[in-house]
Amino acid sequence: MHKSTVFLDNLWQLFSFFVLLSELKLFFMEKKRIIIVGPAYPYRGGIADFNERLAYEFQREGHEVTIYTFTLQYPSFLFPGKTQYATGTAPEKLSIVRKLNSINPFNWLKVGREIRRAHPDMVMIRFWLPFLAPCLGTVARIVRKDKSIKVVALLDNVIPHEHRIGDHMFARYMIRSVGGYVAMSESVLRDAKSFDDTKPCALTPHPLYDNFGPKVSRDEAIAHLGLDSGTRYILFFGLIRDYKGLDLLLRAFADKRLRNKRVKLIVAGEFYSNAELYEQLEKELELTEHIVWYKEFVPADQVRYFFAAADLVAQPYKSATQSGITQIAYHFERPMLVTNVGGLAEIVPHGKVGYVTQPDAADIADALVDFVDNRSESDFHEGVVQEKAKYAWSNMTTSLLDVASKL
Repeated sequence: MHKSTVFLDNLWQLFSFFVLLSELKLFFMEKKRIIIVGPAYPYRGGIADFNERLAYEFQREGHEVTIYTFTLQYPSFLFPGKTQYATGTAPEKLSIVRKLNSINPFNWLKVGREIRRAHPDMVMIRFWLPFLAPCLGTVARIVRKDKSIKVVALLDNVIPHEHRIGDHMFARYMIRSVGGYVAMSESVLRDAKSFDDTKPCALTPHPLYDNFGPKVSRDEAIAHLGLDSGTRYILFFGLIRDYKGLDLLLRAFADKRLRNKRVKLIVAGEFYSNAELYEQLEKELELTEHIVWYKEFVPADQVRYFFAAADLVAQPYKSATQSGITQIAYHFERPMLVTNVGGLAEIVPHGKVGYVTQPDAADIADALVDFVDNRSESDFHEGVVQEKAKYAWSNMTTSLLDVASKL
């Protein structure tokens, strides 16, 4: 090939590269109109909290955000808790509209057309449960008929911890309905790619839950919760489901090496599984004097007290992808014990932030004994602070916009 031709080809490639860079820069710098589809107030829980916090971050960056949430999220027969609704007031300075009915196909068509007519730059659809795939996937497909609207899914789970018939079929429908997706753990990214590996995608860890109010001292938290200041506390926090391994933690706590130590287990959260099974196990293991129970959903303004009182946060899960509890612990700078399942070990380095064990009561007990006998919260504090810096909300917004820019 003639040298002048090669030179022109190289010049053209360089020019194309700079054009692409300028387009990406414009995409990120311009004010975007963004619609988030998923749980938000008046619904309660970690996913609703996340979506609201994400909306605030987009707004902080100068974008216009509306959250489309549900009029009906779960039918009552599919919801194991006491209520789906928050007790506090609506978050300030957020546009939240209740439109979606998860079981009404005519509603899905209506909402999809309404979002398409609104002509946002990006629609982010939160996906965590295959049951919702027909609803969310149908909305996505209708919106994407306008090719200029970028539709990106943010994936908590693709295949859930508690398997049901039809999970794979529904998950496939969802993944194939969106333009691209962002996963929050390696295992979820692998699951999504197993259904479609041709779409733009990214891996971005769950950001910090930093929306539970300012930190309080341990002394203040102990007094607020009515605990003993001379006792060390291990915290199991969040909705109680079987896959979260509370039974493993109870059996670990029954280890005779812990019997005469001034250490107790705090279990704080509403039961979404059979409470009697755990209460019976408590009696069998003779743990009544060693456990402090708070068998209710913990309101957002009370979360900080539980984490401030805890010396160690335990997540003894039998299966997992990632966990929002980890990011609350990072925010409040508490060391953690997690099991080596899903993506938990990816974000809790063993020996630096706490312990990674097998999902086995004996292995969990060994870690607890080591912590009680040889370690304290301060031994892990520097590592926790270093790791915490990785989980900024701006990383998530950048990742979502980056995937959208490739559509």
